[in-house]
Amino acid sequence: MPLGQRAGDKSDSRYCGVEVLDFPAGEELPAVLSHSLSSAFDFLLAPLVDPDYRPSPGAVLPVAASDLVLGPSQWSSHIVGKISEWIDLDSEDEQLRLDSEVTLKQEIAWASHLSLQACVLPPPKRSSCANYARVVNHILQGLTNMHLWLRIPLEKSEPMDEDHDEAKSSSIMSDTVDSWEWWNSFRLLCEHSSQLCVALDVLSTLPSMNSLGRWFGEPVRAAIIQTNAFLTNARGYPCLSKRHQKLLTGFFNHSVQVIISGKSNHNVSQVGVLSGDENHTEDTAVRHALSPYLDYIAYIYQRMDPLPEQERFEINYRDFLQSPLQPLMDNLEAQTYETFEKDTVKYTQYQRAIAKALVDRVSDDEVSTTKTVLMVVGAGRGPLVRASLQAAEETGRKLKVYAVEKNPNAVITLHSLIKLEGWESLVTIISSDMRCWDAPEKADILVSELLGSFGDNELSPECLDGAQRFLKPDGISIPSSYTSFIEPITASKLHNDIKAHKDIAHFETAYVVKLHRVARLAPTQSVFTFDHPNPSPNANNQRYTKLKFEIPADTGSCLVHGFAGYFDAVLYKDVHLGIEPNTATPNMFSWFPIFFPLRKPIHVPLKSPIEVHFWRCCAATKVWYEWAVTAPSPSPIHNSNGRSYWVGL
Repeated sequence: MPLGQRAGDKSDSRYCGVEVLDFPAGEELPAVLSHSLSSAFDFLLAPLVDPDYRPSPGAVLPVAASDLVLGPSQWSSHIVGKISEWIDLDSEDEQLRLDSEVTLKQEIAWASHLSLQACVLPPPKRSSCANYARVVNHILQGLTNMHLWLRIPLEKSEPMDEDHDEAKSSSIMSDTVDSWEWWNSFRLLCEHSSQLCVALDVLSTLPSMNSLGRWFGEPVRAAIIQTNAFLTNARGYPCLSKRHQKLLTGFFNHSVQVIISGKSNHNVSQVGVLSGDENHTEDTAVRHALSPYLDYIAYIYQRMDPLPEQERFEINYRDFLQSPLQPLMDNLEAQTYETFEKDTVKYTQYQRAIAKALVDRVSDDEVSTTKTVLMVVGAGRGPLVRASLQAAEETGRKLKVYAVEKNPNAVITLHSLIKLEGWESLVTIISSDMRCWDAPEKADILVSELLGSFGDNELSPECLDGAQRFLKPDGISIPSSYTSFIEPITASKLHNDIKAHKDIAHFETAYVVKLHRVARLAPTQSVFTFDHPNPSPNANNQRYTKLKFEIPADTGSCLVHGFAGYFDAVLYKDVHLGIEPNTATPNMFSWFPIFFPLRKPIHVPLKSPIEVHFWRCCAATKVWYEWAVTAPSPSPIHNSNGRSYWVGL
């Protein structure tokens, strides 16, 4: 049964499994499963084949149980297969290597026959695992639905056997091995297969938080928590350290399932404690010996805060790639307008900015005699018109509003709104592209919401430069400036989703995406800034910048799949709006981050900086971005000449 009820959480992390340590021979598997399910575990990680088996001509595979002892839905829902741990495909012993290959293929074939959803592969036994990866890659190419989870210990472990002497003789080598490197090497050899995932063994010691953070961008499906990772509280019950608790919460938030493994180390009083192997019993009334550990995992899950309403709204968009809007080329649909109009936080910020601008523009002495001319360019269905009039009412200022909108369908709705609210004497609707309209008078304040996820990626600079001609010399633009930001990220899922298209064009497209399964590798840095009104008589919106990111030393090496982009806008003076993580406006959902992918992920060794170049390019009919990495290794220049992705003028 699930660990508990958490409002808004429908992910797999609600389910907890238990590892079967000994081979359940004969008809034991149904009894073990029944006992575990009745003890509130949800599934078993169980051996499929007798560990003493070695292939020989004519030998029948000694499986744990016939496929008939459990129903198809039980195999599929409640059993994760555990591949034999003796398998060593990179052994110097040729016979062991050959036996390992045969057995691995036999066990995976049997698991496929049972319609299991996943099998756990044993961890690599040495840092060089090319033959292991080769055989797994062969198997992956023949799988349809089943996933393979590579077991990786989550710790700074000692160097593996053959590396040990070399490490001792080298004064510059660390005395530890980064287990993330084993995973990275393995998945690169397997071509980033979307069916190859990770099962992390969580032990009593943990690497640094930065090092752990890398795994949130990887396809981690399970955290196998060893019983020796648990401490003992004052009442004698198992508990976890603060760092383990924080890691576990992170796993829950990233849909990672927990599997408890090991012998019970806590003599907690319970009815009929199992003797011998904790995973085996004939009396289903007896409480499972690992139940106290399950109780604690459930406690950690249940004390998590409910998902905020905004997160629940966005949950279906997590890691879902969307092409950015083309607001100049295309007219938005009613549904898109409606979504944006629900973002009350955004319009509250706009109203605050307009109110401050009105007070600065018109002193208290001039209130009765001065009427401010305000133009909303890109008025849509009227939310900024409403915010402007509310700001005028709040400050007691008189206002004359021009609402300029190029979408004829939105203009129909605007007319209805003005009539419904009785604003005919206050608001003039202009059905025109702001770049073509000749205004009858100059504006004191120019208000727009043309910002994209990267600030300028929906052509706000071009639009506002065109509209600037009808702003008074001392006029105010809201927003007054905006800056884009990027940061390098690990995003295995996004990379695989783009790779599935099997072309370069999709790797040269920037996507709007609610980032979730990502690892943020370095603090954000600013890219481009635009100011409005633009004082330069020869405005040029082309930009180029070179940035250098330093990965924190305790992170270790990492893999960069691309760059996450954000923006922060100054609406007016101290009123800002944005999604840059450090300064993001709370509870605002109009913008998701933007993602600039790399055609080939860049491996960043320990203490190596990342150097990236970004260009904003302009032509007569389009604007586009180009990007490239030059360190630690060069990438191609992406989207050269806007061949794959552009925004039309």
